Amino acid sequence: MSEKLNFQDRLLSLGLGRVSEAAALASARLIGRGDEKAADQAAVNAMRDQLNLLDIKGVVVIGEGERDEAPMLYIGEEVGTGNGPEVDIALDPLEGTTLTAKDMPNALTVIAMAPRGTLLHAPDVYMDKLAIGPGHKPGTVTMSMSPSERVSALAAAKGCSTEDITVCILDRPRHEDLIAEVRSTGAAIRLITDGDVAGVMHCAEPEITGIDMYMGSGGAPEGVLAAAALKCMGGQFFGRLLFRNDDERARARKAGITNFDRVYTRDDLVRSDVIFSATGVTNGSLLAGIKREPGWVTLETILMRSKTGSVRRMTYKSPLR
Repeated sequence: MSEKLNFQDRLLSLGLGRVSEAAALASARLIGRGDEKAADQAAVNAMRDQLNLLDIKGVVVIGEGERDEAPMLYIGEEVGTGNGPEVDIALDPLEGTTLTAKDMPNALTVIAMAPRGTLLHAPDVYMDKLAIGPGHKPGTVTMSMSPSERVSALAAAKGCSTEDITVCILDRPRHEDLIAEVRSTGAAIRLITDGDVAGVMHCAEPEITGIDMYMGSGGAPEGVLAAAALKCMGGQFFGRLLFRNDDERARARKAGITNFDRVYTRDDLVRSDVIFSATGVTNGSLLAGIKREPGWVTLETILMRSKTGSVRRMTYKSPLR
């Protein structure tokens, strides 16, 4: 059976939406409660339980960490009923644990699914990331350009001034020089405290989010999830792994990576059709957060398929348990 027939993305997509919704529902009572670990564990448990209801032979390739670090949804864990297509799964049960604990914007539950062997097994190291939205020619921006050159190149492609460009960057001390160089062009910067999957996704809908480009370093596993989202929404993504020590290089070798200087494109990270689901936990510019009313809870989910380019926004209302 061919990969296209074997990967039943249309049939599996709604099930994947239920998975991200279940994780968000589980974290609802912990928003603003200051307990990051409890919020994350609740989302992990719910996501795992819901995944195991799907008729798939799933393997977690981007998860909560190595088996000895994560009791559930660890890298290599098998999920699903064991019946159905063999798939890779990349997930972040709660992307933005700090955001959830502090009730800050843009916390999401995130999951992607693709045919077995088509998602990069990214090691838990940093990745230098660059992303722009859809509609631009290949090579509009590249990793070899300086940050200021990227801003100028995107402004030229959009037919606007650099002052009309807004770049999303994680607010970290390591990005001080990057932030200064971007601001030297006249471009605006939206700093985010956490959640760079959402940060990258902002680029795909600049007319809604006001974000034109994403730059900076963050977790490599989150880079694969971000690439999966852009494969569905449209846009360009580039990533290069960053290594701080020999231990991190050893992690990369264990994941099968031998070229430590490679620049990965979106389609290198996600090499086939993919389905992607994210549910809002706290309010953000991508998705509404969980809304609680007496006896009820309302969620918003974005559910996407790269094969058709379909992007669904779904509202789910459920009795509060």
